[in-house]
Amino acid sequence: MSGATPSPSISFHDFEQAGWQRAATSYHDGFGPITSQVVQPLLDAARVGKGTRLLDVASGPGYGSAGAAVRGAIVIGMDFSGEMVALARRLHPDIEFREGDAQAMPFRGRALRRRDDVLPGRTSLRTRAGARGGARVLRRGGRLAFTWWQTPDKAVGFGIIREALQRHGRTDVGLPEDRRSSSTPIPRSAASAWSPPASETSPSEPVVLTWRAASPEDMFDTYFRASVRTGGAAARRRRRSWPRSAPR
Repeated sequence: MSGATPSPSISFHDFEQAGWQRAATSYHDGFGPITSQVVQPLLDAARVGKGTRLLDVASGPGYGSAGAAVRGAIVIGMDFSGEMVALARRLHPDIEFREGDAQAMPFRGRALRRRDDVLPGRTSLRTRAGARGGARVLRRGGRLAFTWWQTPDKAVGFGIIREALQRHGRTDVGLPEDRRSSSTPIPRSAASAWSPPASETSPSEPVVLTWRAASPEDMFDTYFRASVRTGGAAARRRRRSWPRSAPR
């Protein structure tokens, strides 16, 4: 496992940003085959097609942007990790990607033109500032579509890692507190930036993702190298051997 040990005084925002700087390539290699499976259902939900003007917020390696471009959409991808932006540009050189923070959208006036659709990563909407930024660049009548992870009892991969940490390690390792976490996709305080509130405009639909790991060890290593919070927790502990089989 790898990962820099975060400073105890760092904010959660800065901790996340630094983490994605470090984990960009590992995320693409480890989680890319999983998270890319949600692209087509997400684009379908937003009714993305030829000529759609799309802003892909928290675009990461650019899977959503690339899928939308194939459909003929006019796409701009944006991420607050410069390493993620660089990776997306290498993977999809014909698509425009910009470095920018959802909590302080780097667009002024008509620099962007209002988008028909905004596809934000879940964490980019977790604060009122992020939600307001999305609302500002979305045209009247435009569509917002996003995904979020199920709780560990339903997201089996997360559940396995969580159980292993609880059984064989510690989770109280002094990471910056994520005050945004909740069981709802957008907290009420952030949802109020939308009219009507984004969390109430349409029903959600579960998407089943398949993870084909080479081995239990490969699954654990992927989490520690390619995720920020779990990888940060691992970095705060002494390196130790994990069980040869995943907990059941």
